[in-house]
Amino acid sequence: MSRKIKEMVEGEMKSRYGAVKEALIVNAIGLTGIEANNLRRELHKKKWQMHVVPNRLFRRASEGTALSPLAKKMTGPCAIVTGGPSAVEMAKEFLKIAETFPKLELKIGLVEGLDDPMPVGELSKLKTRGEMIGDVVMLAVSPGRRLAGAVKAPGGKVAACIKSIIDKLEKGEAIAKVA
Repeated sequence: MSRKIKEMVEGEMKSRYGAVKEALIVNAIGLTGIEANNLRRELHKKKWQMHVVPNRLFRRASEGTALSPLAKKMTGPCAIVTGGPSAVEMAKEFLKIAETFPKLELKIGLVEGLDDPMPVGELSKLKTRGEMIGDVVMLAVSPGRRLAGAVKAPGGKVAACIKSIIDKLEKGEAIAKVA
């Protein structure tokens, strides 16, 4: 490739991946043409993109971006997958997809907020953003729930005692004094 063409490709990569904060790296070289098309069709349904990228050009294009740590770890044939809600959700889905396409090699992924890329298998074990928000909300609400339960519990016992006294009085039974 001539220098001018490399600069054009690098510029295209900067514009395409400059704002991307999360991505996966896979190797789709072992797939047949039909399998690769089926994989891309499946990804297209999810509004994800997979592009085979030259490692060296991608490293240069991603300098100073969130994907820079991911680019530094790229080795061998690589395709970058972007567009999913999060890298964790994409990793979980790609583990399922890899069962359909056994020659698809899942390499590494990068999550926003983490400095180092990690293997896709480990990435899939992390909680998604929605799950983490749910955990935080649960932790924030939990003390209030306990307080409400503590305030409500004695009132419920008093109400039960009053109800039993009313029931006994309605039946004409005597109420015993507590000493």
